[in-house]
Amino acid sequence: MEAFGRIDVLVNNAANFYAGYFEEISGAQMRRQIETNLFGPMNVTRAVLPVMRAQRDGHIISLSSIAGLVGQEFCVAYAAAKFGLEGWMESLRFDVEPFGIRTTIVEPGFFRTELLMDASTTWAELSIDDYAERTAATKAAWQSMNGQQAGDPAKLADALLKVAALEQPPLRFVAGADAIPTAEAKGQELIEQARASRALGADLAHTDAT
Repeated sequence: MEAFGRIDVLVNNAANFYAGYFEEISGAQMRRQIETNLFGPMNVTRAVLPVMRAQRDGHIISLSSIAGLVGQEFCVAYAAAKFGLEGWMESLRFDVEPFGIRTTIVEPGFFRTELLMDASTTWAELSIDDYAERTAATKAAWQSMNGQQAGDPAKLADALLKVAALEQPPLRFVAGADAIPTAEAKGQELIEQARASRALGADLAHTDAT
């Protein structure tokens, strides 16, 4: 504000990754995961919103993940935080739209960022024999992916600049050739699950409800 007098775009991009099976991730680790990946974006957005409201304009872009749409093995903490971010952002849209503030959730696939480096990835601190073999194999697989991800972060950054420049940006932007079919499959799965629920789930109202 001191330098430019306004804030046009906020990009919530900070994240880390607590990897492991649920029982092996301590309660403290789960809280730290959600503190960074969910409360972090909330805190920054809370600081910026008064400025955007006053100028009746702005765009909030939050980096989720395809793991914010689809649960994955070894990713319970990360997915919990990203699913939470999705719900928060989807609801925030209705709070801020009357003030001319737009929102976009970005759902990248695997990009060659620093997320899988030692500084950003924390492994489960507990150890349970029943999970030991799977933990060793899955941890090795994740470690082998570091530096091999197909997505180019520079190209994603360029795409986000284009999204930010749109007068009517998308509410969701699925990023990466790996993420798009995954999101499409999730959408189809939800439709099928809703339809399958109709027989038992549709007629559950009070008899006096209109």
